[in-house]
Amino acid sequence: MRTAPILIFVVVTGTGGEICLTHAMKLLGEVHDFRPRAIVSFVMRALRVSWLWLGVLLMTASFFSFLTMLSWFPVSFVIPATSLAYVAGAFGAKIFLGEQLNATRWAGILLICFGVAMAWVDDLPSSLHWPSAFITIRLAILGLAIGPLLYYLVGIYSAWRFFRVAHQISSKPVGDNSGIAIGDAAAPISVLKPVRGLDPNAYENFASFCRQDYPEFEILFAVSDAADPAVPVVQKLIADFPGRPIRIIVVEDQLGSNSKVSNLCRLVREARHDLLVITDSDVRVEPGYLRSVAAMFRDPKVGGVTALYRGIDNLQFVAAMDCVGSSAAFCGSALVARELEGVKFMMGSTMATTKRHLAEIGGFEQMVDLHSDDYELGRRITERGYRIELLPEPVWMAFPSQTLGAYLRHELRWAIGIRNIRPGGHFGMLFTHGLPWAIAAAFVAPSTVVAAAYLGAYFVLRFAMAWTVGVWGLRDPVLRRRFWLLPVRDLLSFFVWLGSFGMNQIEWRGAAFTLEKGRMVPVTSRSERG
Repeated sequence: MRTAPILIFVVVTGTGGEICLTHAMKLLGEVHDFRPRAIVSFVMRALRVSWLWLGVLLMTASFFSFLTMLSWFPVSFVIPATSLAYVAGAFGAKIFLGEQLNATRWAGILLICFGVAMAWVDDLPSSLHWPSAFITIRLAILGLAIGPLLYYLVGIYSAWRFFRVAHQISSKPVGDNSGIAIGDAAAPISVLKPVRGLDPNAYENFASFCRQDYPEFEILFAVSDAADPAVPVVQKLIADFPGRPIRIIVVEDQLGSNSKVSNLCRLVREARHDLLVITDSDVRVEPGYLRSVAAMFRDPKVGGVTALYRGIDNLQFVAAMDCVGSSAAFCGSALVARELEGVKFMMGSTMATTKRHLAEIGGFEQMVDLHSDDYELGRRITERGYRIELLPEPVWMAFPSQTLGAYLRHELRWAIGIRNIRPGGHFGMLFTHGLPWAIAAAFVAPSTVVAAAYLGAYFVLRFAMAWTVGVWGLRDPVLRRRFWLLPVRDLLSFFVWLGSFGMNQIEWRGAAFTLEKGRMVPVTSRSERG
């Protein structure tokens, strides 16, 4: 009984001491002068910092507790057991010091702890020996099944942190929340829309950009074929909004495997303005959308702007499930990423940047063969030292009616793409799939009460995160009415995630490609090369 209390005490006091000492040193500032007098002066200033003394006190308590553990247990047990401080230190640095930890670092910390834990399994004190391999597996599953529950808690916290501010901004009048008063001079904008085929309610989606309450902007459409079904819709748009500068461009030259990015290269050259707003063709926006985007760029450290999205219900079952997953899962994971490491990606719902920022990363010409162009655009901009910001107000997205097979193929293509560009993060998604973990925990649980606790915790926390992100945060009407679809979507998503490890070929816009480190290689080209 004494093992757990003293282990917790050693980890908490040791980690707390390190955090206090780190905070004290940050208050004192970096040491650059190593002359004796300067060092003495620095030490005297340090002795007056209360955080330093608190840190020393906690580290002392941890040290003597550690000695006590060494007197009670073998060192082969004590050293690995106290490695829990790695996890505690990471959480402490994030919560109390505001440090940004990326997914790779989190995965490394967890793997280190798992590895050292495995090292002392056979050398546990007799009072801690596990009686069988089954119990070892049971404890491992029960322990790992807590991971998704913690993820849901982090998701709830991340959504609350973002939306409590976003709702305050969105509730202000348009002129106030944008920082641009109506009638003031504002940076003119070029809205770029590469299109192919027709999405549901395409005309209304396009028209929402024509109704923007913004001083000066143009809208440029690009198609790869003059016979594209979207052309008559755009022509009607031009006739219905004669006061708006709207152009449609037929791009015949294909610069790479990604036809969308190839069309964007041409659109950027044709754009008359420096500020560029790129959106997918299935996006619909509110009248204050462009003002909100432009306001973000008043901060010179902002290099890009993107947006979350909510669905327009078309009453079709699979479309509703797609929308529920996007709002509750994808947007939720984006908010968690924002909280843990900052936004280092963009989404097709909005990719806003400037020609200057594009030029710094080599333009879209550098991405004509890449599958996940939205992710790459955000990543390359942040690597230049700029920030990516999320709009406070989500955009609307029309999800198409489709068969279940088409939906699963689309999800599989997306999962394979993520695995290619972020293999570590993609593997880490294992701990975001709460339903299969809850089922596994219930299956091996030692009692009905424990099984019910895991299943109940999944449903409570999963629905709590979905409600916080989608219903309260995004104000998504589809998720509000189709809440019950969430477990179905979660189960299907898990099998899609598993399937993404078994293949590397995707179908996109009627052609087959093999992904090689995020680049799309046409299957015919690959076979010819072989």
